[in-house]
Amino acid sequence: QVQLVESGGGLVQAGGSLRLSCAVSGRTLSTYGVGWFRQAPGQDRVFVASISWTGTLPRHADSVKGRFTISRDNAKNTVYLQMNRLKPEDTAVYYCAGRVPGAAEYDNWGQGTQVTVSS
Repeated sequence: QVQLVESGGGLVQAGGSLRLSCAVSGRTLSTYGVGWFRQAPGQDRVFVASISWTGTLPRHADSVKGRFTISRDNAKNTVYLQMNRLKPEDTAVYYCAGRVPGAAEYDNWGQGTQVTVSS
């Protein structure tokens, strides 16, 4: 059974930084694509960033491009989301999700971690 567990969320002032971690168990990360999504109160869950199972082709949503960076450490079976220059509008529950190569949909999701950015 594949499990994804997020950590690293918290309360930070605008302009600050946080690094989220997504620890993957039950599957070798080198054969798994991982994405980050977020959901603000009253809003739909939206894409933030993704990285392919090879570690190439990182993608970032326009709203976070230049501020957030996704990376992976296959030796630790962990994917990271470095978030810099945080804004109040980044406040949301952040989820990581996994999918096998070639799959269109993410089929395994973590429980989420809260990120709150104060102004």
